[in-house]
Amino acid sequence: MRTMDVIVAVFLVIGGASWGFVGVFDFNPVAWLLGDTSLASRIVYSLVGLSALYQAVQVKGIQRRWQWTAVPH
Repeated sequence: MRTMDVIVAVFLVIGGASWGFVGVFDFNPVAWLLGDTSLASRIVYSLVGLSALYQAVQVKGIQRRWQWTAVPH
């Protein structure tokens, strides 16, 4: 499962960077690389979305697998 955690993290970074480019530069790198509404770009967007859902649902399990606990402030 740790491998899945890393793959999900990579997709979340790709998604975050893409949204950052859209917000700051009004430029969508995924659409530029793969086409605006191509099957490939839809797959990337879907994988980013599924990664976000996985991260949200599995956050406690991920913390346990990586032996990380939140430190209260």
